[in-house]
Amino acid sequence: MRLKILILCIALQSFQAIKAQDTFSILAFDSITGEVGAAGASCVDLFQFPGYFNDFITELFPGEGAIATQAAYLPINQSNARNRFVAGDSPVQIINWVVANDAQSAANAQVRQYGVVRMNTGYPRSAAFTGTNCMNYKGHITGPNYSIQGNILLGKMVLDSMEAWFNREKGDLACKLMSAMQGAKMIGADSRCAPNNSSSLFAFLKVTIPTDTFGQPSFLISLKTHTNDGIEPIDSLQILFDAARVCEVNLVGLKGNVSDQENIVIYPNPADNTLNIKTSPGKMQSRCIIRDAFGKKVMEMAFRNQISLNTAYWSRGVYFVEIETGKNSINRKIILN
Repeated sequence: MRLKILILCIALQSFQAIKAQDTFSILAFDSITGEVGAAGASCVDLFQFPGYFNDFITELFPGEGAIATQAAYLPINQSNARNRFVAGDSPVQIINWVVANDAQSAANAQVRQYGVVRMNTGYPRSAAFTGTNCMNYKGHITGPNYSIQGNILLGKMVLDSMEAWFNREKGDLACKLMSAMQGAKMIGADSRCAPNNSSSLFAFLKVTIPTDTFGQPSFLISLKTHTNDGIEPIDSLQILFDAARVCEVNLVGLKGNVSDQENIVIYPNPADNTLNIKTSPGKMQSRCIIRDAFGKKVMEMAFRNQISLNTAYWSRGVYFVEIETGKNSINRKIILN
């Protein structure tokens, strides 16, 4: 009898691990505003798991960063990642620790997936891990201030599309996260949901500001649907998003005179091979400093009225442009695709 009970418990644990696979998510940090956000979706029918909130796979730490624990999800692994975050570990250190100290075994660590972003030594950092035994397609993409991870996907295009839509959006962090979710809106993005004619069954998006309390983000929208409902959760998430806020182009920098900000144009943004900077005609000579996402100076130059920069050989990612004109200065964030 004891043997039968043991076998039943093992079977239930295996079933729980399979059902608790969680598919695609994105974490991001805005180093200008201090906002931290996360969004994600999965083809798990959460109505079968009433103890889990729709956003359970991610945790936000106001003004500091975020973690995602998914694929064969175990709450204790998430708790351990949280503890390492609170202890001050870097994203890489957090992931190395939870992989080396998996709550079940070293072998089980290879069916997990993690993502971490945080401000570390004054700059945004990111790291991710995808176990070799996660269900295909599996993978992750990291940028200077974001981490995108997914498993059981239709293909690599799901992650690539999320990254492209995230980087292309010119609004604030919440708008960029919503855009990333739209990038994943394809039938069978989570391959299990192809018969449902949807990308997933539940979706969420949340953003916290530095003054928020842990576990109580200023902005949170989410929903869940039943298997065979035939509802696209990302469309429903967009409706909730549009009802709560409006996306506007975010050109506000770190500091500077408002009138000067209006007279300085940096385009295109995102940029590919050329970046143009233009000030009002007749302006005195300006000084431009460009730094990468880690604060390293890429270049510095003086110009008058307009300058075009060849960025074809720059690394893709986030940059910060500081322009000084007279006694005023402004900072702008740009993205190179």
